[in-house]
Amino acid sequence: MLLCVHNKMYLYKLKEQTIMKKITALLLLTLFSAITFAQCNGRYQTEIFSSVTKTTVNYSDVYTDNAHKMDIYTPDGDTEINRPVILYMHGGSFYGGDKATADCVDFCESMAKRGYVTASLNYRLANIVSFLTSNATQYETVLKAVSDAKSAIRYFRKDFANGDAYAIDPNTIFAGGYSAGAVTAIHLSYIDSISDLPTTPINVQAIINNVSPIHGLEGDAGNYGYSSDVNGVISFAGGINDINWIDATDEPLVSIQGTSDITVNYNCGPGMNNPAILTLCGSGEMHPRADNVGVLNDKLIFNGTDHNWAAFGNTNSKFIDAVNFTTNFLYPLLPCNNTTSISEENITTKQLIRITDMLGRNASTTTNATLFYIYDDGSVEKKLILK
Repeated sequence: MLLCVHNKMYLYKLKEQTIMKKITALLLLTLFSAITFAQCNGRYQTEIFSSVTKTTVNYSDVYTDNAHKMDIYTPDGDTEINRPVILYMHGGSFYGGDKATADCVDFCESMAKRGYVTASLNYRLANIVSFLTSNATQYETVLKAVSDAKSAIRYFRKDFANGDAYAIDPNTIFAGGYSAGAVTAIHLSYIDSISDLPTTPINVQAIINNVSPIHGLEGDAGNYGYSSDVNGVISFAGGINDINWIDATDEPLVSIQGTSDITVNYNCGPGMNNPAILTLCGSGEMHPRADNVGVLNDKLIFNGTDHNWAAFGNTNSKFIDAVNFTTNFLYPLLPCNNTTSISEENITTKQLIRITDMLGRNASTTTNATLFYIYDDGSVEKKLILK
């Protein structure tokens, strides 16, 4: 009987300790959230602006046509002069679509209202018959889309160097899109060199050299002399032709997809479920690969959902969920939110006593993860160390 009472008391204390740990972790997260919210001036998490302005430009200094038009969205009344940029590209199987489709407008308006500068761009499309009947044309079309997207990225950095009309942070640019637009964003980020591309059964290296004999993967759409690098990739129902292109040096990836998607296969399969189309590997394969090589990543998966959830923007609640999920993924990557310190005045020395993860569990120093460094003076630092 005494043993039973003792065990009950022990279990009660253990439960009490567990509850206290959970409460402590919750309080820490609440505190950090409030502080980082203040550090970013309340921006980038919720829609803090009520309206936006759309400006249409021709982003290429080589081509002047509808395929190289871009709509740039900026929040009305904003006085910030160092704003991150998100480029979003439309779907349409690389032979259709436009920058003014519902998902493009809804995504860009929502993220601009949160404080970003956003852009929806057109890119070169293929003839439908040629695209559906030739793998070589499929490679060429995707590479031309990548070329155009890289030119659009350089457009912003070129503008920054020549007056900064959009008040951007040129060191914080993300690329994403839906379906074919997501495929474009993924390939512009994860094809690192021409040598990554196959030479058999199709010589894709020769294709890129034909598209852009001088500038290679940077393409033929101009704005040269500026970087086309991005800080992260946003994939709404997108995929990659070869998951081995994702390596340890690559940019963070957030993707949202349905498990029943066969247009861009959730795992791996021919595009549009058509054996004549090149293979694409979706979220079901990209994220395990990213985990294996150490690329920061996260995913939102819709069980039993097909490809079309994003096509009509905010009319589908899953699209709204995807935008919010993307917002939460990007937020810790922003320069205003990379490191947070809480310290008492007049403290000159301190010793590290513990490192915890987002759930309050003990952790060791690592990369591509948000960690909290707790010191003996009561100060806490939030760190995200990217590879």
